[in-house]
Amino acid sequence: MQKIALIAAIVLPFWNIPLIVRIIKRKSSDDISIFWVLGVWTCFLLMAPEGFRSPDPVWRTFNIVNMVLFSAVAITVLAYKGKGKKK
Repeated sequence: MQKIALIAAIVLPFWNIPLIVRIIKRKSSDDISIFWVLGVWTCFLLMAPEGFRSPDPVWRTFNIVNMVLFSAVAITVLAYKGKGKKK
């Protein structure tokens, strides 16, 4: 069961990639709330130190992969915020 959980911990954050791709293709992140992105990212950031120190390999792996990929989401949202309004 732990191997299945470890695979899930790695795969789950990869669902952020389609969101990043969609933003880049549309060249806009206007439909995504900046408060939501920064709120979720801040919560992940505050949970990360405990997750990184956890003896549980599933939780530790999830925190590392999720922090990297959701940081990419946050950076992409910030980079494309307001760009869809240009004519």
